[in-house]
Amino acid sequence: MTITILTTPLQTHIHEAIRQAGGWLGFDTFMSMALYTPGLGYYANDLRKFGLMPGGTLGAGSDFVTAPEMSPRFGQALARQINQAFNATGVTQVWEFGAGSGALAEQILQALPQITCYTIVDVSGSLRARQQQRLDMFDRRVHWATALPDAMRGVVIGNEVLDAMPVKLLARVNHVWHERGVVLHEGAFAYADQPTDLRPPFEVVGTYDYLTEIHPEAEGFIRTLADKLQAGAIFMVDYGFPEHEYYHPQRSMGTVLCHRAHQVDADALVDVGIKDITAHVNFTGIAVAGQDAGLPVLGYTGQGRFLLNCALMNDMQDASIADRAMVQKLVNEHEMGELFKVIAFGAKNTAAWEPMGFAAGDRTHTL
Repeated sequence: MTITILTTPLQTHIHEAIRQAGGWLGFDTFMSMALYTPGLGYYANDLRKFGLMPGGTLGAGSDFVTAPEMSPRFGQALARQINQAFNATGVTQVWEFGAGSGALAEQILQALPQITCYTIVDVSGSLRARQQQRLDMFDRRVHWATALPDAMRGVVIGNEVLDAMPVKLLARVNHVWHERGVVLHEGAFAYADQPTDLRPPFEVVGTYDYLTEIHPEAEGFIRTLADKLQAGAIFMVDYGFPEHEYYHPQRSMGTVLCHRAHQVDADALVDVGIKDITAHVNFTGIAVAGQDAGLPVLGYTGQGRFLLNCALMNDMQDASIADRAMVQKLVNEHEMGELFKVIAFGAKNTAAWEPMGFAAGDRTHTL
């Protein structure tokens, strides 16, 4: 019953958008509507999104789990990096995008009492309510924003934010590049291609059929931060690859994935509004967007190396077996440690400094 009530208005809304667009809607627009349509999209409705139940089991009704829900040590390690950034840049505020359940904010606020203002930017009303309940103990230090001010000061963080930003699909079919969009076929959503002048930023060798993504919205987001951040730093954590790996000849099916009930599938056109839609991040594109906007890249490395550099393993001698197991998931290369990456930027026109998270294993040169 929940599925019927939720999806029918959203499907109708997208159907009408397709008709108004002349029968074809770019995948990026479809993805944006599926995720963010007010009250109906996946991140804008009241369905539970993610989390762990007490004891570390998969949360009932949740679709995926993020690092802060797996272990508070993730937030504690990131807090050490934020504290160093405070000292290096003279700021005392944090801006978090896509704060989810509020777990990461809670961990950072507990670790850093010197934070004067912690601002959360999140489009989900249901998640905002969940965050407010969880962070009530921090009283007036926590604020929520629906729009960015003209100028910002602080350390900006985002954990699994870039992957949820809409992407354009490009398909090379019979040696010709097309933009892949969504049409209606017998009342259902279906893919359809239109020839395009758009190309991946990295040449994909070969002439066989090839599907991939480009990321104008995520790159535009970084440029917006560059325009507004007057002092501080930016740390973004997400899954993805540098450009030469992202557009590898063997990655011919693209990276778009959907998450529901801790299961993964690649069909974004079904169960619209009740499952997540994501794409891996092209970190080279993110780095170039930042640099072109005046942001110096401070570092880039795997999540595992970043967390270890930030003293993740401190006081592990007293950790429980369950806690140790979760920490291993955060750092092991075959788990989240290598698939997830961390990229950092400094604010424009500020003195260079070296974040502790990249002290060993910095891979900026591979971007």
